Amino acid sequence: MKKYQDTGKKDTRSGFGAGLEELGKSNPNVVALCADLTGSLKMDAFKKNHPERFFQVGIAEANMISMAAGMTIGGKIPFTGTFANFSTGRVYDQIRQSVAYSGKNVKICASHAGLTLGEDGATHQILEDLGLMKMLPGMTVINTCDYNQTKAATIAIAEYDGPVYLRFGRPKVANFTPENQKFEIGKAVQLTEGNDVTIIATGHLVWEALLAAEKLEENGITAEVINIHTIKPLDKEAILASVAKTKCVVTAEEHNYLGGLGESVARVLTENTPYPQEFVATKDTFGESGTPAQLMEKYGIDHNAIEKAVNKVLKRK
Repeated sequence: MKKYQDTGKKDTRSGFGAGLEELGKSNPNVVALCADLTGSLKMDAFKKNHPERFFQVGIAEANMISMAAGMTIGGKIPFTGTFANFSTGRVYDQIRQSVAYSGKNVKICASHAGLTLGEDGATHQILEDLGLMKMLPGMTVINTCDYNQTKAATIAIAEYDGPVYLRFGRPKVANFTPENQKFEIGKAVQLTEGNDVTIIATGHLVWEALLAAEKLEENGITAEVINIHTIKPLDKEAILASVAKTKCVVTAEEHNYLGGLGESVARVLTENTPYPQEFVATKDTFGESGTPAQLMEKYGIDHNAIEKAVNKVLKRK
């Protein structure tokens, strides 16, 4: 198994900020809107260097989405920035009606997603956003795993014509993907090869999947780890090719098991070649206050939970 190295922990939101600043220099049509969270979204550099293209709307997320939709009519490429909870649940009507229904070229960029938001607690730890967004017709949904991939994805979605939901997080996590990678929307990345089980992971749980794969290998179990950074459109070919070899799958996500990556993978399997699947995700619950590590352990979405799910699914082959 190829060993991936953590080159230094970085937060994925900083990857977004770096990608946005690079776009500010290279693409004059890119504009940024923020709902009073410029520092938290790491949009400071864009604001400083391109003030004429930065719009601070205050705590008015619905207005921000509506403004962004309008800007696309003039050829601008708006990137909106706030927490994932406010980027989706609070403004779902505006996204559905003004962005998705109209096919507007708005990039909805959402930080502080999932349980790893940590100490801010349940009201801010949205675990339903991937489901909310993937159900919207025409909406592309991306959930990146580390700093480098988030930066690359931010740059890539500016070239894509259509609405995009880009999800990333608050804490510093392992940075292990290539620095100058090419990000391909809808194209899964196979990280390891294996014959016993397929582990399909997204977001912060990709690194946890790699940690689990290393532990499993010590016990003679080889896992094929696939990074699904694009939840929609889903790379069905990559999933089916891997599962045809391993005959079982574990999905891992920092999201409710209702409506997330796992359900999308299950649909692919059901429609093609049904094989046993185990879900590593939160189980129809809200979170609570705590450190990211504490919450991931309690709610069963860390590398230990992935390892347990693999051992369970292997018995079902």
